[in-house]
Amino acid sequence: MKIGLFGGTFDPIHFGHILPVKEARTQLGLDRVVYLPTAIPPHKSGGQVAPPHARWTMVELALLSEPGLVADPFELTPQREAFTVDSVEHFRSAFPAADLYLLIGCDSFAELHTWKRWKDLVDMVKLAVLVRPDWRPGALEAQLTPEVAALMEADRVCFITNQPVAVSATRLRRVLAEGGQPAEGWLPELVLEYIHKYNLYQ
Repeated sequence: MKIGLFGGTFDPIHFGHILPVKEARTQLGLDRVVYLPTAIPPHKSGGQVAPPHARWTMVELALLSEPGLVADPFELTPQREAFTVDSVEHFRSAFPAADLYLLIGCDSFAELHTWKRWKDLVDMVKLAVLVRPDWRPGALEAQLTPEVAALMEADRVCFITNQPVAVSATRLRRVLAEGGQPAEGWLPELVLEYIHKYNLYQ
């Protein structure tokens, strides 16, 4: 079995969180991708608006019609920060025979050396790096520390060729807070209905 893990605040979840992941699932032959909404992200401060339970609900709604994409509440513990290495250890223990892939963006890959126990992390999973809208060939390598760059030579990193989706959660929150209507193709309709029903970003 091949399982992908994809964490984030998803505030709110949008098609930039979904379409590249679907392409990664196809290219890597993953049986499923597990979304891990995070209650307390350790690498972000400020800017988060929707409470954890609302972000969880939005992820569930967004994935209802997406085969092979599922949500798991492991990181949704308000009392503690969620570190990726702890989540990976959990899934490695739950699925000892599975091939695990951690799906991350280029920016996260460049900051990997700042993550808690990152060397233990890459011993347990392969990294599947998703292309971001502002990514350019050759630019990423210049941002990496020598140790992280060495992972590419050691066959621990897969670069996913995907069509980037030019939308961000920050931009979405700003549009919604101003009473605007997100552009078509930015986020699933059920998620937008949920946001409007509970006035999450106003």
